[in-house]
Order: sequence, then C-alpha cells, then structure tokens
Amino acid sequence: MKKNQISRRKFIKKSAGAALGLISAPYFIPSNVLGLNNAISPSNKITLGCIGIGWQGGSNLQAFLGEKDAQVVALCDIDKKHLEEARQKVELSYGKSDLALYHDFREILDRKDIDAVVISTPDHWHAIPAVEAAKAGKDIFCEKPLSHTFAEGRIMADAVKRYGSIWQTGSWQRSIPNFRFACELVRNGRIGKVHTVEIGLPAGHADFEGTKGQEAPMTPPEALDYNRWLGPAPYAPYAPARVHKNWRWNLAYGGGQLMDWIGHHCDIAHWGLDLDKTGPIEVEGVGEYPKTGLWNTATKYRVDAKYSGDLKFIIAGGHNDVCEGRSGTKWIGENGWVFVGRGEIDASDKSLLTEKLDPGETHLYRSPGHMREFLDCIKSRTETITPCETAHRSATPGHLGQIAMLTGHKLKFDPVTEKILNDDTASKMLSRSYRSPWHL
Repeated sequence: MKKNQISRRKFIKKSAGAALGLISAPYFIPSNVLGLNNAISPSNKITLGCIGIGWQGGSNLQAFLGEKDAQVVALCDIDKKHLEEARQKVELSYGKSDLALYHDFREILDRKDIDAVVISTPDHWHAIPAVEAAKAGKDIFCEKPLSHTFAEGRIMADAVKRYGSIWQTGSWQRSIPNFRFACELVRNGRIGKVHTVEIGLPAGHADFEGTKGQEAPMTPPEALDYNRWLGPAPYAPYAPARVHKNWRWNLAYGGGQLMDWIGHHCDIAHWGLDLDKTGPIEVEGVGEYPKTGLWNTATKYRVDAKYSGDLKFIIAGGHNDVCEGRSGTKWIGENGWVFVGRGEIDASDKSLLTEKLDPGETHLYRSPGHMREFLDCIKSRTETITPCETAHRSATPGHLGQIAMLTGHKLKFDPVTEKILNDDTASKMLSRSYRSPWHL
C-alpha cells in the first residue's frame, strides 16, 4: 500500500513533466499545478480522510484545513448533522471541491488515493478503524486516550509497527513550548533525582452536551445511526445522555476524567522522565463511582503507582493535596520541584524558569505544531513526537488504575510482558468482548 501511495504521487509528477515536453506554447498550465509561486502542486499534497467529525473531530478537521500541503477529500460520521456541519467547514476553506461524504469508515479505507486518516471517534471506536487503517496502508492521526482498553492499545501499537504506518496521537501538549521546557529541566537534573510525580486531573462529570439527566430510553434521532454508534459496545437503548460528548462518563464508551486526561498530563510526566517505553510495577487506587444513572465513571479518584527505582506516581482528580488542586504535572526531586500545566510553568526555584540549556545537555524535540509535524513525518517517514507505542504506555497507568479502583485490588504489573501478576479477575479486565459483528 505504501508503494501504491508513492506511485500515485510519482505518476502525477511524471505526467506533468511529460505534458510540458509535449505541449507547445501558448498552452497555459496553472501555477498551482506546477507548484510555483509558493503553491503546493496536487502531486505533493497529502490527502486526508476524517473519521468522526463531531466535537474534537471538528477541531481537528479545522486544523488540517489550515495546512496548505494537506487536502481533506473525505469525511465520515454516523450523524448526518455532523457531516453537514463539517462539509460546510471544508467548502468555506476550499470552495466547492470533490469532497466525499461517507457513513461507513471502511469506504474511506478502501480508497487508494487517500494517504492518511484522522480518527476522532469516541474511545470505544478507536481500535477497530485504527487497526484497519494500518492494514490498508494509511498513516494515522488518532485522538487520545489511545484505546478504550489496555489490550486494544497493545494491538494498535503492534499493528502500526507491523504495517509501517506513521502515527500521531492527539496528545498535543508535547508540541507546546512550556511543556517541553519543563521536561527538559527535569531531564537535565535541575531538581535532582525525582522520587515523586503528582498528576492533577479534573474531577466530576462536566455536562458538555447539555444532556445531563436525559436518561429515559427513546427513539434515536433520524440523523443518527445509533446502532453503528454503539458499534462494538454492548447494546443499550438510546438516550441523549449516553451519546455525543457525554459518552465519556459511561464506562461502556469512555473512562471518565481519568482516561480523558491521562493521555495529556501522564504523557508529559513520562516524557520528563524518559519513561516512554515502560510502565508501573504496582498500582492501587480508590474512586467514587455513582451508584445510579448512565454516568457511571469515577467523579473523584486517586491512583498510586510505583515504578522501578523507587519512583512514585500519584494520579488524582478531586484531591487538592495533589498539584495543589491544579491540573498538570509536578515532578518532585531531591532538590525541589517543577510544575507545568496549560498556560503555566512553575518551580520551587523561580530562577529555573529563565534557565538556558547548554548545547551538550538534553534538548527535546521542538515540534513545529502537532498537525504540521504529522504531515512532515508522513513525508520523511520518521517517527512523530507522540507515536502509537508511546501513547499506549502513557495510557497504561490510567487503564491499570481504573481496574484497581473497580476491583479494590492492589495490582502487580510487569511492564515488559505487560501482564498483571497473580490476579485473574483483574487480568480479565485488560480487555473486553465486542458486540457482533465487530472484532479486532
């Protein structure tokens, strides 16, 4: 499939060259076809298909529309309203175009002229289209958290490696300067050996869609293919509180605030300590889960994870003693601490905040922008700043923490074999069965 993608571009380039040799003046060839005057020729544009174009999917679509060497050629969603809103965005950016609208993601994957896909579906719909996209030879941008279950994450990472796909996770904080600089301070020993990491996450259930309490079963709206929205999840009757945006508060489709944010702040915690290829060895946790209603994810929670080398992670939402109640990452070392969150960076020694790194010190990769970097890596065939394996490892403490909270068990985990040790009940929760006909 990679060869097919390369051949498509080479064919267009060679065809343009042949046309120049065969066609005599005064035949006019537009400058944008030849890539002149800073225009991108069609042969050099990366063609994209977007799968899931609702809330976050709409934002991702808008970002890629701003990249001049990308061309969105196809959209897929199971809600006709989402499709129409996204179509208008594309036409506002491109004018009238040959944009294709699909209801089934497999129709996008079947197109040989599409180079990459952008997956912005609910968590329970990440793994299947991602693995199928890798098999189809597509490069992939996929939202965080990487997977709905731990086992899905391993399958996804293995598929991406096997089929040679370029992968970028929507963990965009690695592409932001203050997060990178905080990690560089920690990596270069400015606070000494780190013994504790605090990861502050949000708590509660935010009513993003305004459907709180709308739990009575009813007929799905005509615009929504509800059965396909459920997909591999167990059958349950339609209710507005179950779907768009607020699906994340139900364990059948998401993982609550813990999993919604683990791919951001825990991802940064790992980056600052060079832990992208490992994981915890012990995990325990406590969470407050609603006893009634559709929204059954933890509203307040605390996960304690132990890594090798006497390193402790505390991941919590609703606990003011973690990161002073702020959302972000705090590394605590023998000589002080560094904290980073969205729009802020702080340290026990304020002079660290204006430090200049020496040339010989560790300098982390400077992303040109999260979407921009994905496109660049598609061209260069080099690994992105948030590859699939890294995303899997970043989500691991969240998956294990969720299992520990639900079972009440203290888990022992081998980060090499990625197995929970001596606990059959917890081990079974690393994966879940799919509703027919969906499978991995």
